[in-house]
Amino acid sequence: MNYQPLKYIYKASGNPEAYTLLLLHGTGGNEKDLIDLGESFGADLNLLSVRGNVMEHGMPRFFKRLGMGIFDEEDLNFRTDELLDFLNHIAELEGFDVKKVIALGYSNGANIAGAMLVKHPEVLAGAVLFRPMQPFKVLPEFVSTAQVPVFFTSGNMDPTVDAKDTIAYVEALKKGGYSLTDFNLPASHNLTEQDVNLAHDWFNNTYR
Repeated sequence: MNYQPLKYIYKASGNPEAYTLLLLHGTGGNEKDLIDLGESFGADLNLLSVRGNVMEHGMPRFFKRLGMGIFDEEDLNFRTDELLDFLNHIAELEGFDVKKVIALGYSNGANIAGAMLVKHPEVLAGAVLFRPMQPFKVLPEFVSTAQVPVFFTSGNMDPTVDAKDTIAYVEALKKGGYSLTDFNLPASHNLTEQDVNLAHDWFNNTYR
């Protein structure tokens, strides 16, 4: 496949056995956006922050869309596999354990992380999904045999996501074997302090 490299920032913890947070920005963001957020989870983690390869009106994204809330699923399929190929390559180059990667994504970044969860359920050691949407209208069959932990927050005033679709997505992830912790917060699409605090608590209880 004609995969392209992704621009990235890697910050090593100094421990080759450490978990690595894969930071995935929202539309219009870049590989610098979530560094501070990633660092707030602790110095014992590697950070791998990447920039999406798709441009929409000058704004980086991880995959194309056909309209607001309408994803180009052919491109999403390709870009999800491209991200996985990148992970395998960078893990070898930078010296981290590719089996200990936890995705942390916001909005568009959460959507491609979700696509990886349903397309490649054996890959990630966990995921933090802030304001995600179901990546595919019809999800592929998937099973997380390891009951991988997933943290999921939606906003009950979010105009970009249909509440019924969010409920269906949550239930699909649970049915697929993921150990899901989900919160529907009094928030819009923007990330809030409550999102971050809840994610910190979940992470510490799950991985430490």
